[in-house]
Amino acid sequence: MIEGVELKRLVTHPDERGFFREIVRNTEEIIREGWAQASHSMMHSGVAKAWHVHRTQIEWWYVPSGNLKVALYDMRDDSPTRGELQEVFLGDHYEAQLLKMPPGVAHGCKALSGPTDLIYFTSRIYDPEGEEIRIPHDGPAEDQVACRVMYARLTKGGRQLDGWPRWEPTIVSGVPST
Repeated sequence: MIEGVELKRLVTHPDERGFFREIVRNTEEIIREGWAQASHSMMHSGVAKAWHVHRTQIEWWYVPSGNLKVALYDMRDDSPTRGELQEVFLGDHYEAQLLKMPPGVAHGCKALSGPTDLIYFTSRIYDPEGEEIRIPHDGPAEDQVACRVMYARLTKGGRQLDGWPRWEPTIVSGVPST
């Protein structure tokens, strides 16, 4: 497992009416840093959104419906798990979990069924200029290298490199694969 990535198993209490599931309490260690924003993203089957990496922001993801394949890649120079790739599956067909992703860990996801709902919390308010780097998951190798250079610059307090385009989430059509 990538250092700093945490998974919290959630307890589900089912009965004939449905179920109750508590996601997290503000007293739990997994959210010790606290969050500044809560968001909801709905993805259709086959949609991929990748890659994102944050300079200082922490994210917590929960998938209440649908199924999501999450890929994590450690880009941190000082991490013992630098360069490691990790996959996590969240949603209806998997154990109910809350995923925590630290800063410097690039992440992306693909909806394996749809619609897939992602509820996520962030430790900072959305700041695409000073905090976030995006690169398409299917981009050319030189873009992947540029992403590393941009991340290195951001972690030293810089801004995005001049001329770097804003990437939007990539839409992938077709049948999802696992």
